[in-house]
Amino acid sequence: MIRPINKDVEILRRKSAAASKKDIQTAYDLLDTLKAHQNSCVGMAANMIGINKRIIACFFGPFPVLMINPEITRKFGPYTAEEGCLSLEGKRVAKRFNHIEVTYLDEHFIKQHQKLDGFNAQIVQHEIDHCNGILI
Repeated sequence: MIRPINKDVEILRRKSAAASKKDIQTAYDLLDTLKAHQNSCVGMAANMIGINKRIIACFFGPFPVLMINPEITRKFGPYTAEEGCLSLEGKRVAKRFNHIEVTYLDEHFIKQHQKLDGFNAQIVQHEIDHCNGILI
């Protein structure tokens, strides 16, 4: 189900709780909402639809990916990026890393590990910041 975009910064600043199997519908709603905004958005965190759970959805090129309880385990190659967000007005500067490794659970709750570079790494960092209550 497509959910409205949350723009309440007080909700967005709250650190998200770990997700469990009972939160799978939230994950699917997040993915549906991301797909509905794919012309203007490449990633979303669950708090962007008003649910404080550690779930993100990202487009890696044309492919949507769900990440449940994502954690960055390694990062290197710092740089400064200018980013926008559907939940916030305008663009802001953020410190990012060109290379990251992330562990997460997929939609079947199977542990995954990925190495990401460039823009895909930037998307995941932005969304994990949302999970941690960090706004750009």
